[in-house]
This record gives sequence, C-alpha cells and structure tokens, in this order.
Amino acid sequence: MRVVIVTESFPPDVNGVAHCTLETARHLVRRGHEPLVVAPATAQDPAAGRTPPCPVVRVPSLPLPGYPQVRVALPGRKLAAALGAHRPDLVHLASPFVLGVRGMAAAARLGVPAVAVYQTDLGRYARTYLGTGSAAAWRRLRAVHSAADRTLAPSTAAARELTEHGVPRVLLWPRGVDSVRFHPARRDEVLRSSLAAGREVLVGYIGRLAPEKEVGLLREAERLPGVRTIVIGDGPSAPALRGALPGTRFLGRRTGDELARLFASLDVFVHTGPYETFGQTVQEAMASGVPVVAPAAGGPLDLVQHGRTGLLVAPGDAAAFRDAVQVLADNPRLRAAYGAAGRAAVTDRTWEAVGDRLLAHYEDVLGQREAVPA
Repeated sequence: MRVVIVTESFPPDVNGVAHCTLETARHLVRRGHEPLVVAPATAQDPAAGRTPPCPVVRVPSLPLPGYPQVRVALPGRKLAAALGAHRPDLVHLASPFVLGVRGMAAAARLGVPAVAVYQTDLGRYARTYLGTGSAAAWRRLRAVHSAADRTLAPSTAAARELTEHGVPRVLLWPRGVDSVRFHPARRDEVLRSSLAAGREVLVGYIGRLAPEKEVGLLREAERLPGVRTIVIGDGPSAPALRGALPGTRFLGRRTGDELARLFASLDVFVHTGPYETFGQTVQEAMASGVPVVAPAAGGPLDLVQHGRTGLLVAPGDAAAFRDAVQVLADNPRLRAAYGAAGRAAVTDRTWEAVGDRLLAHYEDVLGQREAVPA
C-alpha cells in the first residue's frame, strides 16, 4: 500500500503529533508498505536525531506568532506535486488544520480516500492563545474531518466532542507506548536521590510548558512537607512558571533513554492539563510503573483507573491535586500497587499493536471505496 502522511509536525519537532506520525511511518515500513511524509519545514536541522524511516518532503513554513516552536505551512504547489508523484492508495492526515486542509483537497482532486486523525483540541487552543476564535477553529476542523472518509479519535472523550461538533464517521484509534523503553527497571535510585534533595517523595510533571497545560496547579503540591516537585519540558510558559513555582526544580527538555530514566525515577507523576485528547505522558508514566494523578477530563479518563492505577481529580483545582499527591506521598504501598497496576494495564499497548489497528482502518476505508459503484 502506498500512503502519503500529511502532518502538521514531524521530528525533530518534539510533540505528540510529531511522535505519533513518526511511529505510524515506522509501522507502515515494518509491514512492507510505502509511506511518504509531507510536513512543514523546521527551523531545526531536519537531520537532527534519528534518520526518518521513509522519504520526507518539507514544505515552506513560518513560526506561529507567540509560539515559535510551532511551524505553520505556507501555501504552495509542493504538497500536491508530492501526492501526485507518490501515487498513493490512501492519504493519512495527521492532526489536519493548515497543511492537512490542503492535503484533503489534493486527495479529493486525485480521487484518493483520506483518513483524518484528530489529535489536537485546536478550538481550546484558539481560546487559550487568542481569547477568541474557538468557533472558527471548529468550523475549519469540521470541514476537513467531514470531507475525510473516516476520522480517528484517540479517546472516547475526543470522539464524543467531535460527534457533538457535527463530525461524521468517527471511530477510536488510541496511541501506543514503548513499554520496553518506558520500564520500571529504568529507575535510578542515585538519580532519584539527587533530584529529591533529601525529601522523601519525588513528584514530577513531564510535558510541554504552555498555558493549556496548567502546570501552575503544582503550586500547592510543591509546598507539601517531604515532597520535592520537578518539571521536565520546555515551552512558552517556562519563564513564568519558574517564578510561580519557586520550590520546583526545572530540568528543561529531555528525550530518549534519559527521559525514560527520569520517568521511572519518580514516585508520583502529575499531569495537570485538562484538555488532552489522549495524554501520552500519562501512558508513559504508567509503563514506567509510576502512579498517576491527572484531571478527570479528556484522554486521562480512558487511561487512569481511579483507585487502581492512580487518582483522578477535579480539573483546574490546585487543592485537589495537592490532596491526591498527599494521599500517595503518605502511602508507599499504595504507590507501589498503583504503579504495578498501571504497568500491567499498558504493557500490551505497543505501537506495533496500535499500528495494526490503524492498518485495519485503512483496509476498511479502501474496501468501502471499492464497494461504491463508479
């Protein structure tokens, strides 16, 4: 099968869309298919990090005002030319909004079926960053997803939201996790001790530092006796958060095996953002054998079993996060039990298994197209 993956982001960018797209391309190659990735040009060296598993076409882009880590593709003919040259059987649209909209149009002109993967709550992003524009963002999302043969949502909450906004043909497709890299055996007691700095319990947030992540909700937890809080990641909110969380240690962005070692060395993982369509870092913490505290909203509702693998709390409530951390800080046996249950819950959610589910969606879409009379 020849597949063109049109994505709004791709490595060396570090975010959920880029990572999921990379794993999708790897799986297609692993199963003997021929993918081509079309992505915005990056300000970083495209050769940074690992060699991509398939050819990548970069289209001109500009940094998003106020968030330069995000690149927005510019209009041009390069995308359409790439699709025409690759002669795809199917087009995969990864979190379509700018480049993906043009990818959908190009697929329609070629008469090629398209699968759209919903991954980013752009309506809430517009409200967070612009204070307006949520309705316009949803109109654009509804248009591109309605034109696709199938939309894949990463969680039941995301699927429900899409359906409520009038998007048809929505089905579930979750995300995988590397349960070999993210593993309890990566726990490093020397590293943990150095980070805890004499405290009994090490609590951490790992992810982007941006307004919608609401990392400032750690302010109550960082004041708990015996608790040391750390933040791993980078983003536009980093300077403000350093001022708002004076008792928290900020480690910046970490990747690869170093990141996996940090995950496993935590005693409690706290995810604060209430707008996750999935929550990949929650799943990576669970794979690392670490109990999770997360808001009872969005993707974490599918991932965290309250009272078994972690604790779900009221979104946006700093005191609720503090109280949940306190419960786990006071009970090492409970932490161990939640961590073990979390690991067991995600061990089989490999990218290979999730990738095969994606291929089944592709085959369904292609079969439906063939069944329609010409």
